[in-house]
Amino acid sequence: MVKKAENIIVGISIGDLNGIGSEVILKTFEDTRMLELCTPVIFANAKIVSFLRKELNIDIAIHGIDKIEQFVVGKINVLNVWREGVNLELGKNDDVVGSYAIKSFVAATKALKEGLVDVLVTAPINKYNIQSEEFKFPGHTDYLNKELEGDALMLMVHDDLRVGLLTDHVPVNEVAKHLNEKLISSKIKTIIQTLKQDFEIEKPKVAVLGLNPHSGDNGVIGQEEEKIIKPALKKLFEAGNMVFGPFSADGFFGSAQYEKYDAVIATYHDQGLIPFKTLSFGNGVNYTAGLNKIRTSPDHGTAYEIAGKGLANHESFKEAVYLAIDVFNKRNDYQELIKNPLKAKEKQL
Repeated sequence: MVKKAENIIVGISIGDLNGIGSEVILKTFEDTRMLELCTPVIFANAKIVSFLRKELNIDIAIHGIDKIEQFVVGKINVLNVWREGVNLELGKNDDVVGSYAIKSFVAATKALKEGLVDVLVTAPINKYNIQSEEFKFPGHTDYLNKELEGDALMLMVHDDLRVGLLTDHVPVNEVAKHLNEKLISSKIKTIIQTLKQDFEIEKPKVAVLGLNPHSGDNGVIGQEEEKIIKPALKKLFEAGNMVFGPFSADGFFGSAQYEKYDAVIATYHDQGLIPFKTLSFGNGVNYTAGLNKIRTSPDHGTAYEIAGKGLANHESFKEAVYLAIDVFNKRNDYQELIKNPLKAKEKQL
């Protein structure tokens, strides 16, 4: 029997305790209707979360637990990942606080991997203060890619706008070195499969942006489009995939061309995320596509400058919870359909 939304267990990593993560989490579940959709389990320390609740004047009850099996449906559960106190200075970059963000994240990932939570939603971390001998990853996605099955791909989502990346946290002067036919083919196939199983799009249409200005102008401004991107897209199209491009990135979003496609793939981080965040107005979600488990996060960082002031907008985090639940249900429906070809045929009719 397929699990339904009302009893989905949402694991939540607390993020940087000196940032706005706790605030957006607590504000999200201050709306008690959220507890009708899912059961949250926050991986942190109940005393610290209760302290932050009071500091932020958020009127909700916290249910502390020592084992994940003790969670209670209809309550905001906080699993005690550690017992000791942590000295917090809201708005301050602190390596010790960063280590607790990773304790939370690693514990939540383990629970996700073991099936003790159904989905994972991660609050923002500081990529600089999380580094240690035990944790040498640029961020959440790289660690998840190591721990879970599949090939992780950053997919930014806001309503019908979905933007994926061929390269993510790569310096701009190294992007071209990373592009090759194998990478392009792998990433696009991941996007297509994600659109089918996680977004219920039967025949996805995908647009790919060029690397250079004017998409290279037929080789006048760079050769990557002619030598790498176009040949890769041609092979994918000939294999039956609805893949188009490469398109000139400068006018693609301003002219609303993106509305014709189910996903857009940018060649590097800022090429995709600047227009995405401009269009999503703080309601976007970072979805880690391509893995056997579901993880989402808000599209913003720790925002130290407003931490503890009650000013944080929780809409993106709330949307991340919604998307995780939605994808969980759609992926389950997809698995049911491919197990039962008759149901799949009926759905098409």
